[in-house]
Amino acid sequence: MSTSEAGGQPTKRMLRRDFLAVRSGLTEDDARKAAAVLAERALELPELAGARTVAAYVSVGAEPGTRALLDTLHARGTRVLLPVLLADNDLDWGVYDGEGSLSRVQHQGKMQLLEPSGARLGPDAVLAADAVLLPGLAVDTRGMRLGRGGGSYDRVLARLERAEADPALVVLLYDSEVVAHVPEEAHDRPVHAVVTPSGVRRFR
Repeated sequence: MSTSEAGGQPTKRMLRRDFLAVRSGLTEDDARKAAAVLAERALELPELAGARTVAAYVSVGAEPGTRALLDTLHARGTRVLLPVLLADNDLDWGVYDGEGSLSRVQHQGKMQLLEPSGARLGPDAVLAADAVLLPGLAVDTRGMRLGRGGGSYDRVLARLERAEADPALVVLLYDSEVVAHVPEEAHDRPVHAVVTPSGVRRFR
């Protein structure tokens, strides 16, 4: 991993670049196999098995795949909320009603996203979630998550904290993305569990 010249510690920006570079080297077959195993592992979590509402996201590019997980949760009758990116990088939410309920949306200066095409429920809809699946690039042994840097999920976590909501926070990653340490800032919050193809690790 890259390190900063000043203190020898990698910065978030450097770490993001390195983790994204590794992901870009994955073959489609590797990513597809990992997604199937991730869905199986995640669905074994009591926090998801017993959840009435799960806030999740649609994986894009080389992200650990979520589509199989979304479809299984939906088939089980779980209410699945998916994010809609707003102009200020905050997130609105809509309900996932199967593959046909997604639309491709190109946000200016960002990658193309798949978002729910139905009614918008408002940013506070996430407060109803029993579990929240957070995208990320890495998590460390304390449960601290390295996100992509857009700040959208920092806002989600702050909203949950202000409302004193306490859903299970879960991140899906590849095995190599569970690391010893990621830099943290005052607003960062640990997740409760990380799911990788090799298993589940819990924090707190």
